[in-house]
Amino acid sequence: MNWQPSELVRYGVNGIVATAAHYLVLFLSMEFFQFGSAGLANLLASIFGISVSFIGNRYFVFRSSGEGILVQAVKFAGLYAAIGLLHGFTLYIWTDIYSLSYHFGFLIAVMIQFSLGYLAGKNIVFKKFDALRVGSQGKFR
Repeated sequence: MNWQPSELVRYGVNGIVATAAHYLVLFLSMEFFQFGSAGLANLLASIFGISVSFIGNRYFVFRSSGEGILVQAVKFAGLYAAIGLLHGFTLYIWTDIYSLSYHFGFLIAVMIQFSLGYLAGKNIVFKKFDALRVGSQGKFR
């Protein structure tokens, strides 16, 4: 696997920006728009956060030009749905089954999310395809 430190830093920065967008929409929904449900407000906010994350990953982190935006968006949505389930399952096992602090469980889940998000984003969602080059004798190089 070919990873670049600058790419990993951009991934972290993008994650911070996406998290801030998520929290801002959650805060505005609860405080300004007076949503009656924190769960509904968080669902709406997560859509914004994931959208910001997708755009940042596509144009800032991985600078992808491999597949079309719609294909990547579908893959990204599937990836983050799976990561969200894994995140919840991690907390369920850590806190609900083993009665350990949800604070530490959350940190473990975030580390898993960060790692899987980066690896799957780089190698599946935003994978760059090298064009096949044909040599002067008609052979692939």
